[in-house]
Amino acid sequence: MKLHQATGEGQNLFTGYSDGQVEINREAHSGNLIVTPDTLLPWQVTDFDALSEQHFAALLEHTPEVVIVGTGATQRFFHPRLTATLATAGIGVEIMDTKAACRTYNILLAEGRKVLAALLV
Repeated sequence: MKLHQATGEGQNLFTGYSDGQVEINREAHSGNLIVTPDTLLPWQVTDFDALSEQHFAALLEHTPEVVIVGTGATQRFFHPRLTATLATAGIGVEIMDTKAACRTYNILLAEGRKVLAALLV
């Protein structure tokens, strides 16, 4: 699916997605990612079942106010202890499938929020 054109000069925007990949600023990516308005990094996690507290604690260095977790093709929930460090720091965490995470990230970015998407693609 292609998303509508949005303005976000110099910021990372999701411009499309399909099964197994996302498109950021019209460039396709097929690996797991950490996306902020100004950063695009591989997320060093192999799959959903490998998620640990350390994967989420490492997101603190980006100082987000909200973290959107994309869990792949379907929404899956993990134990709250995995994101306890983020909650303790007052950072909101939302869990959804990766396609919904892409859409939600763009909306929050347009609102000027300090959003981070952690995606299992």
